[in-house]
Amino acid sequence: TRRSSDLFKRRESYIVDTISIIMGIYNCAATLDEAINSILNQTYKNWKLIMCDDASSDDTYSIAEGYAKNYKNIILIKNKKNMGLNYTLNKCLELVDTEYVARMDGDDISLPDRFEKEIKFLIEHSEYSIVSTNMYYFDENGIWGTSKVIEKPTKEDFIKGTPFCHAPCMVKTEAYKTVKGYTVEKKLLRMEDYHLWMKMYLNGYVGYNLLEPLYMMRDDRNASKRRKYKYRINEAYVRYLIIKRFNLSKKNLIYCLRPLFIGLLPTSIYEMLHKRKIQK
Repeated sequence: TRRSSDLFKRRESYIVDTISIIMGIYNCAATLDEAINSILNQTYKNWKLIMCDDASSDDTYSIAEGYAKNYKNIILIKNKKNMGLNYTLNKCLELVDTEYVARMDGDDISLPDRFEKEIKFLIEHSEYSIVSTNMYYFDENGIWGTSKVIEKPTKEDFIKGTPFCHAPCMVKTEAYKTVKGYTVEKKLLRMEDYHLWMKMYLNGYVGYNLLEPLYMMRDDRNASKRRKYKYRINEAYVRYLIIKRFNLSKKNLIYCLRPLFIGLLPTSIYEMLHKRKIQK
């Protein structure tokens, strides 16, 4: 990973109560307008959006460029070649000069009061450095499910899966800086957030989940196609690291096998079980 001094520009002081939204964009031309407009329509207006295009092959960059030209608080950069989300988000972090960092994906929707409620929580509860929320899952037919997060995740909760939804999170910049951003490693692709939360908890930064859904995650056929088996292997690897770094009981090693087993299921069966679990 890069040194923290490379990831964050040095400032004499943060701009209090201002949010930097970091968004890695890649081949999301069909959905990017809707995602950006959900930010523009936020009730909380004191933000800037930092987008990094990860060498898209469609019209993603030109769409993002149109917004960057029309809005002073929208910044656009790009990678020369496809580098993955962990590297791309670190490029966004290089431009962060605010006290809080929020995430957003180019194919999702933030509900209008998301930022207002998240920043209010972090200001009023200084003991927390991470806040995320429940999410609605939607596809071309509308909302079909809701996530079920743990309100106050502990280290023991990590072994069963990532304790925070990544895309709707807001985090104190200090926490990102301390852990030097996302770890850039092929074994962590699609698991960069899972590993990030582990690093933050190891450094004393803890988080909280708002139970109210404030975010809509697109979960359709295209999302299923992105769930490659190599990412299941990456998940098993991060679970192993969590057991080791948090000094959890070795009996938890069985949880490392779960993503490997799920990855062997036919797509149709996985989708059925996935939706059934969330809808319950």
